Amino acid sequence: MPLKKKDFKRFRDILHEKRGALLKKAQRTLTEDMSLASDDLPDEMDLASSEYLQSFTFRLRGREKTFLKKIDLALGKIENGSFGICEDCGEDVSIKRLEARPETTLCIRCKEDQEKKEKAFG
Repeated sequence: MPLKKKDFKRFRDILHEKRGALLKKAQRTLTEDMSLASDDLPDEMDLASSEYLQSFTFRLRGREKTFLKKIDLALGKIENGSFGICEDCGEDVSIKRLEARPETTLCIRCKEDQEKKEKAFG
């Protein structure tokens, strides 16, 4: 079933909210989480632990960067009218799937097929 105009607005709002939250986390990482002063850490173990946490935070932000690209892609699809259409089979993506993952590019059937292939080729 094709999406209605109100659905596009609702998903646009959801995606903008997710985008804003990701950007806020990224900004907080830059301003707060990345301050590592060796003077504040009494020994090498504390310093190593702090560096590990920073590295972990950077990996998380890297994943969020990929997620941000997917959100931007979905917002672009809303603008050009292709939002909610599976990129693989061209069928409509169910509203339930879009509610769960509005940034998705595949219907549930195509996503399951993709995951089966990935699992088979490991």
